[in-house]
This record gives sequence, structure tokens and C-alpha cells, in this order.
Amino acid sequence: MPGRATAAPLAPVTDTLRAMFGTDDVPGLAPGLLVDDEFGWSPATTLVDGTRLPEFLSAATRRWGGTPHACAALAWKAYSYWAALPAVLGWASARRVPLLDPTDVLIHFADHRPLLTMGLRRSTTVAVLPTDPLALAGPPEVRVVADEAELLAALRASLLDAHLVPLITAIQAEVRVGARTLLGSVASGIAHGVLRAADALPGPSTESIGTLLTALDLADLVDLVPGPDGTPTVQRRTCCLAFTLPKPKICQGCCLRPA
Repeated sequence: MPGRATAAPLAPVTDTLRAMFGTDDVPGLAPGLLVDDEFGWSPATTLVDGTRLPEFLSAATRRWGGTPHACAALAWKAYSYWAALPAVLGWASARRVPLLDPTDVLIHFADHRPLLTMGLRRSTTVAVLPTDPLALAGPPEVRVVADEAELLAALRASLLDAHLVPLITAIQAEVRVGARTLLGSVASGIAHGVLRAADALPGPSTESIGTLLTALDLADLVDLVPGPDGTPTVQRRTCCLAFTLPKPKICQGCCLRPA
């Protein structure tokens, strides 16, 4: 009988999500992460190519009531956090990375608790190292890479180069918001995700964050600083623009300081 690591390629990701949130019902992600029935779902390419992007940005404006560029920045903050989390947790927990090309990431707007819900197609490619049990089992969705450097390169190519950067370009065609502001939210979301999952992950969380952000060329956008209890917290070098909302908010770790 195959072990769980072989039978369920994304088990390390879903196990870590369960440890983070205490449930499989996480607003923002499909239960179990994978989508069996794609009716009502659309690929993330419909955001990247602009087809559903106005709908997404309009939903953000209705939710937060701020200026179009501020609401777009906050929508991006939510989107990029949930989009990156499966790859980040897969790498940090087991060096097993779902490759999040926009064709394999599915979205819908039916659940009004989060701004949108994401899931992955069952055919989503998972990149693994030669030592992973999946490398020997050889299921069709598995891609074996040579080493750690190639694994991080595959994570970057799918998540950042093929998905998030083109989506930033699409957003900038709709509203005026800087790429550095948006990429700052990517860096912050990755750091927050790893820190939140730290108890369920092997190795020092700060080292994992440093490795991931360096591989994505985002390391200059956040700092890790000791919090009141001495544990690491995320200090941003850019702002998500929540302070401009009708009900202003200054997030923990914002580069702005309350007066």
C-alpha cells in the first residue's frame, strides 16, 4: 500500500494548512485545496488577461469603499497571500511545490466571506526533489527537479514570473498603483504565512523566509524584527494603502507609524 506521502502529493500542504487554521474550511481556499467539480470556477488566467479583473476590482471597491487604487492594492494583498501560500507551505514543509501557473489556479466569487476563493486543479504539477517518494512513484502530475536551487527556480517561474507579475501588469492597466507596493504585499504575505505555520514546519522559520524571498528577489521589501515577546514579526518597507480607507487602518508591521 502506498504511503500517504506518495498517495497524496499535496498532503504536506493541506496538513500544514490544518495546523495553521485548525480546520479544512479556510475562507479563501477550497476545502482540501483541490477542486473536483470545476463548475462555477474560472482559471486565474481570466484575471491575468483582464476578462474578470474589473469584476474582482469592483468587488474590492464595494467591500472597502476607498479609492480605486487603494482597493486594488488591498484586493491584491488578499489574492497574493492565498495564491502564494500553497507553494510556500509546500516548499517549507516538505520541499514539495505545487506549480501555481494561472491556468491551474481556479477562482470563484460565490462565497462572500472572503473577497474570492481559490483552489487548484487536480492536474496541477507538483515539483519535487529526487529524494521525494513521489519521484519514485512517478505520477503524471509530478516533475522531478535536480536540486534545491532548481526547485526554488521552478517555484519562482510559476508563481511570480508566470502568474503574479503578469497580474500586476493587468492591474496597472486598470488603476495607478506601483509595482513595489504590490510586490511588498507578496513579500509580507509569504513571511506572515511561514511565521503563522512555524510550529508545523521543520527548521527555523526565519531561514525559510529568507531563502524564499531571496529566490523571488523580494528580500528588500520586508524585515523580520523581534516582537514584544521576542518572536519574529514582519516589518514592511511598503504600505498596502489601508490607511487611506474611509475607516483608516494601520496594519501591524506597516512602514507608517501612528502619530
